[in-house]
Amino acid sequence: MELQPENLMTVAESVLAQVSEFAVSYAFSILGAIVLIVAGFIVAGVVQRAVTRTLRRFPSFDITLTTFFATIARYAVLVLVGVTVLAQFGVQTASIIAALGAAGLAIGLALQGTLQNIAAGIMLLVLKPFRIGEYVEASGISGTIQSIGLFATEMKTVDGLYILAPNSSLWNTSVTNYTRNPLRRNDLAIGIGYGDDINLAQETMLDLAKADARILSEPAPAVFVSELGDSAVGVTLRYWTKTPDWWQTRLDMTKAGKEAFDAKGISIPFPQRDVHYLPVEAEPQGKSVGKAGAAAAGSKK
Repeated sequence: MELQPENLMTVAESVLAQVSEFAVSYAFSILGAIVLIVAGFIVAGVVQRAVTRTLRRFPSFDITLTTFFATIARYAVLVLVGVTVLAQFGVQTASIIAALGAAGLAIGLALQGTLQNIAAGIMLLVLKPFRIGEYVEASGISGTIQSIGLFATEMKTVDGLYILAPNSSLWNTSVTNYTRNPLRRNDLAIGIGYGDDINLAQETMLDLAKADARILSEPAPAVFVSELGDSAVGVTLRYWTKTPDWWQTRLDMTKAGKEAFDAKGISIPFPQRDVHYLPVEAEPQGKSVGKAGAAAAGSKK
């Protein structure tokens, strides 16, 4: 069936009317969506900068967490803008929110270990059980903290090895921080012989402590007999130093104690064992011969 020119004009006018109606209906929606997108990006940037400025006012707040929370705030605004734009075109936002929730749950289950490390990293950065430059021991590893990230912590051992420890392994265990407190105590124990003068040994060790400027006078150093061992009497010098001086002071005091004891004739015994041989009594000659004869007789049978 061929369309007459009159019918073609009618169809064209109908299509044009529908297009015009569609353009008029969605023109404001499209224009509003463009305005929302532009305004959303502007607001997201403003919110990100505002969060950054606010958190930087707190000197104890870590810069890594500042960047993390500022980025989270920016993307939260952009997601809200995206949902609002879709609502401009009649899309049901409830279904979108439900889909986003389901997607977030699926991603959370898939990245459970990673999210656990992020949560542990946030707690480490907020509570600060250790800081960069401190020497710590945790989960069987020890070293100086190099950097603390949201996923893992970098450490350097005393022999120069590199360790990358997941944050969850450091958060879920006890942490020993050797450099956090300003003062640290040391017990230097040296064994002397049972025949040596205990009072002289104690005076010698106490004089060494008073002569070293790194050893604090308050708390005052103390010397006491700490052990009665198998071959030595343990004399212990207890003193306090500043934490940065602890290790070198321990080494120097150990050497000085040995040299001072040698100079004053105080012995430092080492573990030794005395072996005593008991003579074995000889058996009577006849009894030995009898045993030998019996053995020979048995062999002949």
